[in-house]
Amino acid sequence: MNPYEIARERFAGCGVNTEDALKTLAATPVSLHCWQGDDVAGFENASGNAGSGCVATGNYPGKARNFTELSADLDMVASLIPGSLRLNLHASYATDNPGKADRDALTMAHFRSWLDWAKARGWGIDFNPTCFGHPSAADGFTLSHRDHAVRDFWIAHCIACRRIAAEFGAALNNPVVTNIWIPDGTKDRPADRLGPRERLATSLDAIFAADLGATASFNIDAVESKLFGIGVESYTVGSHEFYLGYAARKQIALCLDAGHFHPTESVADKISAVMLYVPRLLLHVSRGVRWDSDHVVMLDDPTREMLHEVVVGGFLPRTHVGLDFFDASINRIAAWVIGTRNTQKAILLGLLAPQSRLVAAENSRDASARLALFEDWRSLPWGAVWDEHCLRHDRAIDGTWLPAVQLYESTLLR
Repeated sequence: MNPYEIARERFAGCGVNTEDALKTLAATPVSLHCWQGDDVAGFENASGNAGSGCVATGNYPGKARNFTELSADLDMVASLIPGSLRLNLHASYATDNPGKADRDALTMAHFRSWLDWAKARGWGIDFNPTCFGHPSAADGFTLSHRDHAVRDFWIAHCIACRRIAAEFGAALNNPVVTNIWIPDGTKDRPADRLGPRERLATSLDAIFAADLGATASFNIDAVESKLFGIGVESYTVGSHEFYLGYAARKQIALCLDAGHFHPTESVADKISAVMLYVPRLLLHVSRGVRWDSDHVVMLDDPTREMLHEVVVGGFLPRTHVGLDFFDASINRIAAWVIGTRNTQKAILLGLLAPQSRLVAAENSRDASARLALFEDWRSLPWGAVWDEHCLRHDRAIDGTWLPAVQLYESTLLR
């Protein structure tokens, strides 16, 4: 009997159908973030300085410099990841912009190469306004800026991005998540906390009131909070509380980024609470080390618990899973592969949880049985189920994919 058959029997003994788990995992896409391949540089200028709190540390050789290199790197990553993938794209990665249109004037035509690339691979696309790394964000404020003209520029940019996303979705027949994150805040204690938040709410109202036309149904709006950032350590306008209230009022998706909270907070614990009030959840899977440092995702307890809660809570159909880390200290392809495969593994572990038995033990007030089930489940042979997932999608199993990355580095990246 092969390892998977043994694992299938072991999990069946706990009331878990591994075939159902594999089917769901294969149908659950993870959105690959384009900015891991070039350290959040984008295609607008040669400096590669994202600014406004987004910093990729390290200078490992092989950073992508253009669409050809970045898309080739993404293809390499995809060849080592089993299952369904999407592309998470920032507005600063416009590929077809010889006239250097500013961000408030971007259209679908400026991203034609990405559309053709995604179509050829059968991928969906997710989209993000880029409200940083721009002269109009130089003082750290965008949609909450005191200057009406600055706010209007960023409002126009976000509206343009929603329209681009809707057109992407229509062209691919696959809805697009458009996620708004802004860096607005102050380094030291502010005198006025309310005013910027009032301006931000008014700006967001204008953005979401814009008519997207016939393609509107292909756009899914999301808003993303943050605890703090570099240069805004004392006050962030778009806090978790602000965006939770706003998303609930507007009935749009709420983004929870795993690195955007205090290290002692549990993102997993927030999920069931927010899903009572918002229609959709966007998860940015990342890993903070002491702060929002966007380290490569590990299969650590916070990641496992977060995806576990999404699965066992029944939220997977209403949840969009994307990645958000950027590490320039190691091979960028390896970082992508490690982080994505770990995210998929965390989803699989949630799908393999003996949830019905755990709930039965809890409902019967048998805390001993509940704890025993949780702990015994950890040692079940889930790795054999993961290997089966890889093999069914003709992808390398654990322990065998790294040589392909090393060959790609030696022959191309360097």
